[in-house]
This record gives sequence, structure tokens and C-alpha cells, in this order.
Amino acid sequence: MFSVLSYGRLVARAVLGGLSQTDSRDYSLVTASCGFGKDFRKGILKKGMCYGDDACFVARHRTADVLGVADGVGGWRDYGVDPSQFSGTLMRTCERLVKEGRFVPSNPVGILTTSYYELLQNKVPLLGSSTACIVVLDRQSHRLHTANLGDSGFLVVRGGEVVHRSDEQQHYFNTPFQLSIAPPEAEGVVLSDSPEAADSSSFDVQLGDIILTATDGLFDNMPDYMILQELKKLKNTNYESIQQTARSIAEQAHELAYDPNYMSPFAQFACDNGLNVRGGKPDDITVLLSIVAEYTD
Repeated sequence: MFSVLSYGRLVARAVLGGLSQTDSRDYSLVTASCGFGKDFRKGILKKGMCYGDDACFVARHRTADVLGVADGVGGWRDYGVDPSQFSGTLMRTCERLVKEGRFVPSNPVGILTTSYYELLQNKVPLLGSSTACIVVLDRQSHRLHTANLGDSGFLVVRGGEVVHRSDEQQHYFNTPFQLSIAPPEAEGVVLSDSPEAADSSSFDVQLGDIILTATDGLFDNMPDYMILQELKKLKNTNYESIQQTARSIAEQAHELAYDPNYMSPFAQFACDNGLNVRGGKPDDITVLLSIVAEYTD
């Protein structure tokens, strides 16, 4: 029912707790992935790390660790378009750019922009829409650079508390900012935001910081306090512990999504917008769970 991917080498000396600011060592991310497609009977992980219409990537370059998530807009299915094609191709393109070194760690919006324009220039048009969130750890500067377009996002947790988070971008209720490619006759009708509209941020991280990057399938079903409860179970930085916690978070969100009596964050948001809604929100769920560790090649 799930798939877990690990990336990066275990660094035994990384501790959950932080370090002095004069640290000259390079940092890296140890990352595990877990997710569920909404219709999980079809199998979970498609080619290119896709959970349903969600997609993600984890890539490593000598200067930085980069990861991303994207959520394909399901409404395209009504027009005979597979929504996972757009999100999956966008993430694979971002991954390739990183591996080829065609990016600047301090400019994750640039990764998104270059990838999107590459999709626009495809000889065979790739139709669809997607939200996107890119997170870059600059090894030497110990800074995290992020870009978020829409309602996917990230949390940075230190000492059991959220110290940084992405801002959700919505045009109006349940209509996030999104990258789109529409057929010529639908241009101007289909919602399409510029990649440059992504919300970006940069900040220092410490050894042991936990970074959770996910699509809205997680955040619509699990409030912060539930996520933090699960993260408390993460006692060290070995792969197995990170994998187990990523799986536990994704499984809990997936269960809650199908609970008709649960007052989910999505239902609460709907009520705040004048809609009488209760229950979880069935959706694809993608979770990337990372710990900042000392880099060893």
C-alpha cells in the first residue's frame, strides 16, 4: 500500500539538537519518502516517484541537496488528460536540472522556472496543471532555500516546535496557485500562474533539524500538533527511523482522509468559508521527511 525511498548517507554523528554557529562542516539531507495514491488499488509508486497525481524527487549535487513535491490538478481528467503526467514530468525535469548542475542553490524559483519553460517548449504539448514546492539545502552555507507555488509546502521542526513553514497560496477556497499548460483554445480560461509568483524564503538550518515537505493531502488531513506528535517518535537519524516515521505520518493522514466524522483542517477551512463540511479529504498524499546531517562523501 505504500512505498518508501531513502536518499543520502547516514551520518552517525548528526544529533537531534543543533550545534554552534561556527560550524565549518558541510551539511546534507537524509531523506525518506512515503505516499499514497487516492485510488491506492491501482498501486502506489508509478514511474518517476508519483503517488497518484502527486509526484516528487530527491536529487543530490556536490553543492546542494534538492527535493520537491508537486500535486497534479485532478480536474484535467474530465478532459481526457492524465493529471500525473504534468506533475511527474515537472519533477523529473527539476531532478535532471539539479543532477546536471544547471541551478543556483540560492534560487529554487529558478529551478521551477527553467523546468516549466522547458515543458512549454516540448514539441508535443503536455497539458495539465500542478502546484509545486522546491527545497534546497546549500551544503556549505547551511542555508535552506525554498520556493512554494500553491498549497503543497514544508515545515522545519527544531526542538519539537515548528520554526519555519511555507505560506499557502490560494486564489480562493480550494483553488491553489498552479503552473499550467492549456490547449490554445483554452488559454486565458484555464488558471495559470507564473513560476516567478512562487513564495520564496531562505534561512539557516542546524544539524538535527527536521524538514517535512508534502502535498496538501497531508496538510488538509493532519494539523501541526498531530504531525509534531509523530515526529517526536524520531529519535535518531538512521534510515530506518526516518522511513518508519514518514510511513507512520502518511498512513495516519491516509486513514483520517476517509474518516467521515473527523473535523479535518480542510473541513475547518471549508467551514470558515461558509461551507458545511465535515470529515477528512480523500486525496493523494506525498511525504518527504528529511533530517539535516553532517555531509560525508
